[in-house]
Amino acid sequence: MQQKGAIKIIEWEDLDKRKFYSLGVFMTLTTRATVYPASLIRTRLQVQKGKALYSGTFDAFCKILRAEGARGLYRGFMVSTLTLISGQAYITTYELVRLHVSQYSPSNTVKSVVAGGAASLVAQTITVPIDVVSQQLMMQGQGEHLTRFKAKPKMMLATTKRRLIFGQSRDITVQIFAADGFKGFYRGYVASLLTYIPNSALWWPFYHLYTEQLSLLAPSECPHLILQALAGPMAAATASTITNPMDVVRARVQVEGRSSLRETFKQLLAEEGVWAMTKGLSARIISSMHTSVLIVVGYETLKRLSLRDDLVDSRHW
Repeated sequence: MQQKGAIKIIEWEDLDKRKFYSLGVFMTLTTRATVYPASLIRTRLQVQKGKALYSGTFDAFCKILRAEGARGLYRGFMVSTLTLISGQAYITTYELVRLHVSQYSPSNTVKSVVAGGAASLVAQTITVPIDVVSQQLMMQGQGEHLTRFKAKPKMMLATTKRRLIFGQSRDITVQIFAADGFKGFYRGYVASLLTYIPNSALWWPFYHLYTEQLSLLAPSECPHLILQALAGPMAAATASTITNPMDVVRARVQVEGRSSLRETFKQLLAEEGVWAMTKGLSARIISSMHTSVLIVVGYETLKRLSLRDDLVDSRHW
C-alpha cells in the first residue's frame, strides 16, 4: 500500500538531461501559445484608465475578438516565443539551486523558496526585454492610444485602406531604442523582479504543500499526477493574489514609460483607489491557473519521461 502524503519529488540528479531539454522546449512553447491570449487581456486591463475600454476579462475577450479577430489575441506572440530561452534557464536554475540548497537544508520549503526566487531572477533578466517589446505589441489595435509607441500602418496594395500588419516587432523595437536607448528594454525590470521573484518563491512551496495535503485526503491508489494537477492552480491562485498589486505597477511602468515605482503606485491609488491593485486579477488568476495545470502536468510528465533508465520502475505515479 502506497503511504499517504509520500509523493517523491524527482530531483535533478534523477534526470537524463538530453531527454529533459529536448522535450522541455516543446512543453514551454505549447504552454506559452495556450495562455498568451489571457496574458494579452491582462496587460490591456491593467494599463487602461479605470474601465475606459473594457469592463472586465470576458468583455475584453469579446471586444478584441470582434474588433481585431483571433489574431488580435496573439499580437506580439512571435516575439514572446524568444522566452523559450528564459524558460529553459528557469527550470535549469530551479533544479540546480534546489540541488545546492539541499546540501545545507533538508527542508523542501526552504529549497522551493530559494530555488524558485533564484530561477525567477535569472529568467526575468532574460525575459524583461522580450516582454517590453511584446507588451507594446499587445497594446496595438484597440489599446494603441494607451502606449507611447505605435506600429506604423502599411498601405495594402489592393486597397487604400490603412491597416496594421500583425507583428510589427522590428518597428516597435527601433522606436524603443530611439526613445530610451538600451535601458528602455529594461524599463520595469525592478518591478518585474519585485513581482515575479515573490510569485515564483511562493508558488513552489504552496504547490508542494497543497500536493501533500491533497495526498493525505485522496485514496492511496490515486495517481499522483492528478493531485499535482490540482495543487498547481491552487498554488497559482494564491501566489497571483498576493503579488498582483506589484504586477499592476509593473505593467504601467513598462507600457507607459514611467520610471518611478513609488510614484506610479501613488498615482494609481490617488486616481483609482485601492481597487486599482486588483486590476487584471481575474485574468491573471485564469491565466496562471491554466498555465499551472499545463506546467504541472507537462513538467511532471517531462521529468518522468526524462528519468534515468535505472529509475523508471522505482516511482509510483
